[in-house]
Amino acid sequence: MEEYWNERFKKGGKIWGEKPSNSAFIAFNFFKDYHVKTLLVPGAGYGRNTRFFSQHDIEVTGIEISQKALNIARLFDSKTHFVRGDVLNMVYDNEKYDAIYCFNVLHLLLKNDRYRFLNKCYELLKVGGIAFFIVFSEKEKSYGKGREIEPQTFESKPGRPVHYFSKQDLLNHFTDMSVIKTELIEDKEDHGELGRHIHSLRYIIALKA
Repeated sequence: MEEYWNERFKKGGKIWGEKPSNSAFIAFNFFKDYHVKTLLVPGAGYGRNTRFFSQHDIEVTGIEISQKALNIARLFDSKTHFVRGDVLNMVYDNEKYDAIYCFNVLHLLLKNDRYRFLNKCYELLKVGGIAFFIVFSEKEKSYGKGREIEPQTFESKPGRPVHYFSKQDLLNHFTDMSVIKTELIEDKEDHGELGRHIHSLRYIIALKA
């Protein structure tokens, strides 16, 4: 996985443009209501979403496995504290966060690793903390393309499996938390030479009881 993302960021740089995801605006409105001051962003990439939050006076820590992405991120978003690391092994000095914002990472993991990752996130949240996760839905155009390696998980690109979430499937992944809301949204992305296209995503907001 590290090799795959290093190669992508090496070739494409800011491959999804500089603007944050639409989901970041939705998350920020919830974060304001819950007075979020500290935020963990696993899979921070080159910082297009962390930059949005850090510019709104939230103390952000971004975790990213790709050194190529981090090289860009530290120039693009100087306010965020970036850490190179694997999201499956997040342990950072017993720090607890008010919220976690995780954009398009959970669906890149196979089943056992998805639950392992969510358990790590749960440990890093304060009691009453907010989890805001965004994933590919089964409405995504790439659904069903490539080799199916697990139920609803397809390898459309070599070395990059993707799990496509139905609403119930996503809810099943958050049974340890109190779910506030889950919705299907469209998110526009600019892929440079490949042009703009629209993703069909699901987000979920849940509280650590």
